Amino acid sequence: AIYPTVALQASRAGIAFSDAAPLGNLAASLAIRFDEAGRVFLADEDVSTAIRTPEMSQGASTVSAHPPVRQALLGLQRKLAARGRCVVEGRDIGTVVLPWAPLKIFLTASPEVRAQRRYDELVAKGQTVDLAATLQEILIRDERDSNRATAPLRQADDAVLLDTSRLGEAAVVDRMEALARARFGADLP
Repeated sequence: AIYPTVALQASRAGIAFSDAAPLGNLAASLAIRFDEAGRVFLADEDVSTAIRTPEMSQGASTVSAHPPVRQALLGLQRKLAARGRCVVEGRDIGTVVLPWAPLKIFLTASPEVRAQRRYDELVAKGQTVDLAATLQEILIRDERDSNRATAPLRQADDAVLLDTSRLGEAAVVDRMEALARARFGADLP
């Protein structure tokens, strides 16, 4: 949620997603926090819904490719994780942000399945979307994120691969919980 929040604030401030230096300065100045319910706050504003749009998702992919932005947010990401037990998701968490994490799960699914899931999510929120366009956006984002020079999307060598293409949400959660229980045993609540 951190990178879409940067994209949202950049959009509001009129900073182009391609303008690395001003984006890095903006990212360094943001007060981003999360509450126990999983809501995302920019200063005191709940931006949880505003950052979950296709535009902010694409914006996140673009702004996250800039080294000044990544550098500005790396400390924040590590600080959030240092609070204690947590689940952190992102395209470079296991390779760059938290390479020492005791359990890394690399979730994947086919682009077509991910597009359908995203399409269904947006339709459920009342948005008008096109499935073919959603798939194209996912393919473009994957290509950009996998080939960026800084912190590209890739599976960490010690991450467990979990292909969710044929699994429902409950089955994915069950498999992740089983992996966590196998790794941490009685230390899980």
